[in-house]
Amino acid sequence: YMGPSRGRKRRARHSESSVSRLRPVPEFVWILHSCGLVWWKMEDYKLFLAFLASALLLGFLSVVFALVWVLHYSKGLAWDGDFAEFNWHPLLIITGFVFIQGIAIIVYRLPWTWKCSKFLMKLIHAGLHTIALTLAIISLVAVFDFHNAKNIPNMYSLHSWIGLTVVILYALQLVLGFVVFLLPFAPPSLRTAVMPIHIYSGLLIFGTAIATALMGITEKLLFSLKTPPYSSFPEEGIFVNALGVLIVAYGAVILWMATRPQWKRPSEHIFLAHQRIGGLSDDDCRNPDLEFNSDGAARKRNPKSDEVGQRSTT
Repeated sequence: YMGPSRGRKRRARHSESSVSRLRPVPEFVWILHSCGLVWWKMEDYKLFLAFLASALLLGFLSVVFALVWVLHYSKGLAWDGDFAEFNWHPLLIITGFVFIQGIAIIVYRLPWTWKCSKFLMKLIHAGLHTIALTLAIISLVAVFDFHNAKNIPNMYSLHSWIGLTVVILYALQLVLGFVVFLLPFAPPSLRTAVMPIHIYSGLLIFGTAIATALMGITEKLLFSLKTPPYSSFPEEGIFVNALGVLIVAYGAVILWMATRPQWKRPSEHIFLAHQRIGGLSDDDCRNPDLEFNSDGAARKRNPKSDEVGQRSTT
């Protein structure tokens, strides 16, 4: 028979071992509890997963529809100065400037990445945006090359004005984010001042990119559908209209996810508590036994600047 005192001690030892290897500091038990609340009270975790699955499905379908459009209904893909070269423009814009940019916006909010260092997530965030910008630039080269080969004037439509402006602003946003938030030289006061602009401009650019893509899709259909005309509801017109609906739905889901405060990455002071207690490394990002991790062991920075840096949704 195990006495009540021995049973209580055994249960206590089991409870201690289940908390973590950092249990000796009493303060951490409260912080770990708070982390748990943030993780699951990330209100409606299952709802977040539903939105994420919807975003991935809508984005993937948008890319597939764009690919079917240019390969089946149009003249395929090539780099020869003809219509097949122009087809790179809508395909790369939808793939990079819409789909990949949207994923880059919400990458901080994926809860299973919260135990990864913030610096690593910044690299992923910036990397995805760089890929999106690269694809957008290639798409612009394709359309300018096509216009020049066919003696078509450049930059005369509203679509081209807004589109080029958005690409330039996107590049400036990427450079500014790299200098201010990724490099360790910017003072915390500058990060604090720039962060609201960074968030607002990122969401504005994303929304404007979607609007510009819809303008371009409509313009392309009006130019290319002659017999039968666009107004007679041809199969290609209906199919590409469905593509536009998918793009709008994808953008709506991304913007909703990016603006829900309960789905934010937890504040940096939670991660700093880990650093104070255990000095965890970036390798712990791949360790499922740990709840969270901080990049503070690799980079010594002002805690306030870290908290500012991780608040971005874009």
